[in-house]
Amino acid sequence: QVQLVESGGGLVQAGGSLRLSCAASESIFSINTGAWYRQAPGNQREWVASFVSGGATAYADSVTGRFAISRDNTKNTFYLQMNSLKPEETAVYYCAATHEYCSGYVNSADMSYWGKGTLVTVSS
Repeated sequence: QVQLVESGGGLVQAGGSLRLSCAASESIFSINTGAWYRQAPGNQREWVASFVSGGATAYADSVTGRFAISRDNTKNTFYLQMNSLKPEETAVYYCAATHEYCSGYVNSADMSYWGKGTLVTVSS
């Protein structure tokens, strides 16, 4: 059972940047898909970005060009760099992972492991 712990959330002004980290409790070499999701108050959880083994990444249209997902196997960690943040992106951000290979948009039901979330607040 892989445990995931997010960090890096906080308060940022609109237009600012944050980098979220997702640290795994064990080697992520066997993680074939990692993803970030977010859930704003009163909204459903939505997929933000994901990567698959081999390097391919995918992004929701709303964040394309502003967010970047990456992984560092040596640190058992993957990241979400968020730039040009908007107030409507205030949400709890969750990382998730699976040993399965899921390209493109990743349904949350396909993810096996989840972190508890980190709050990102973007002020206007």
